[in-house]
Amino acid sequence: MVVVAEVRVSLFSFLLCSSVMLLPLLPKLNAKVSFFIHEYWLYLLLCYGILSLAILRLVYRAPISSQVALRAGSIGFGFGLGFLLSLYSAPWRVFGWYMMVLCFFHFSEYFVTAWINPRSLSLDSFLLNHSVEYGIAVVAGITEYVIELFIIPGIKQVSIFSVVGLLIIIAGEGLRKLAMFTARSNFNHIIQTYKERDHVLVTHGIYKYMRHPSYVGWFIWTLGTQLMLCNPICLVAYTLASWRFFKERVIEEEITLLNFFGEDYIDYQKAVPTGLPFIKGYRWEL
Repeated sequence: MVVVAEVRVSLFSFLLCSSVMLLPLLPKLNAKVSFFIHEYWLYLLLCYGILSLAILRLVYRAPISSQVALRAGSIGFGFGLGFLLSLYSAPWRVFGWYMMVLCFFHFSEYFVTAWINPRSLSLDSFLLNHSVEYGIAVVAGITEYVIELFIIPGIKQVSIFSVVGLLIIIAGEGLRKLAMFTARSNFNHIIQTYKERDHVLVTHGIYKYMRHPSYVGWFIWTLGTQLMLCNPICLVAYTLASWRFFKERVIEEEITLLNFFGEDYIDYQKAVPTGLPFIKGYRWEL
């Protein structure tokens, strides 16, 4: 199957480029305290990334495979750099965690989608181009972290807040992936306007306790990233922006679900909450 091939391409590309984290293990390349400070290491890492992506470009020549490889490889390289930062650069340790969880999220969205619903798989499944607002949010979080690191570096070191934030991220990621695996072929990154013949209303597993567990997981994940980074401004901004986004998203999705499943979904709405704070979803009024 073509989809199986693309999954293999993405996994190999991710692993190849993330192997940059193994460089300090090579003989005569001990990182020690100079890692990420001495320009020698910066050049070495840059060359490794360029070489890895060049290899992928040569190996995978088909248009789709090539694009999948370059995306997965770039994400893997970011994951590997985050790992190295978390180990060898104390001032940037927490940011290294952030790079790892961010890269893992985007790669896993593609990989899990290929596993549970290959019919809907596309380059957009990486969610790298999710929306302009999402891109702005990521840039804003990184900007606040960098500015505050230079102004008040003490709050950017590993603390109880960063550890709790990391645990929240793991919980959110786990919940989202659990929802995806539970819904399987009924899960899609894009709200569907046409009901497929095999599309069923999922009410078992985690969906017995919340109607939108994937959104709850992502909501938790976004807030966890800013708590981990100790970004007070973006933590508040992310909370407000994410809540508004998911409120609108839930209403839009539930309108289609009511059209698809009618009374069955109305009964489901009455029995199970959305899972998101102060969001009730779309209510059908007679």
